[in-house]
Amino acid sequence: MEPSRRLPHGLMLVYEDRDLLVVDKPAGLLSIASGGETQKTAYWILAEYLRKKGEKRRPAVVHRLDRETSGVMIFAKSEQAKKKMMEHWNETVAERRYIALAEGSLAGEGGKTEGVINAPLGEDRGGRVIVQEGGKPAITKWKILKAGKSYTLLSLELETGRRNQIRAHLSWLGHPVAGDKKYAARTDPLKRLCLHAEKIAFHHPKDGKIMEFASPAPEGFGKL
Repeated sequence: MEPSRRLPHGLMLVYEDRDLLVVDKPAGLLSIASGGETQKTAYWILAEYLRKKGEKRRPAVVHRLDRETSGVMIFAKSEQAKKKMMEHWNETVAERRYIALAEGSLAGEGGKTEGVINAPLGEDRGGRVIVQEGGKPAITKWKILKAGKSYTLLSLELETGRRNQIRAHLSWLGHPVAGDKKYAARTDPLKRLCLHAEKIAFHHPKDGKIMEFASPAPEGFGKL
């Protein structure tokens, strides 16, 4: 596999073949335009990259990361690959793991070092994702990596892939992701949302081979 290639706005291309692009997205970069933005998105950067290579293809978003979330994500290079991955997402993805810096100490709650949040998610009137009776099933596994008085460093694995799932679940627990003002965080120690997509493992849409990609969490997470 070729070494990672730096693209504009801090986007790193870590893998490419005829069907897929895997990138390491920095915090602050949109996955795809949500309104008037066009150029400063991972989608636009990859589209320009393919155009300059002379490939008559357009990248297709398979899944998204929030603007302020960093880490690994996948784009398809063909409609067939996109369709197969999106229509069979739960079967295609073997593992999705995140690192989060949560406010407060989860270690003090019953002495547990790991657990499962099984709480359905819906939306409030403003469109914010919240735990809601009758919402869509949402399951997040968590494990403490480091515990302090002010913050807890967590490894989180998604069993389901709802929008803002980790952010909503940790806020519901009373330990929002640091820097997440939208979900009631009281602190912003790194001037960013302290959530990082650390690893994704999936079956390649063409041959079913397991592919794994990882990105180390920002250094500041562990220091805090």
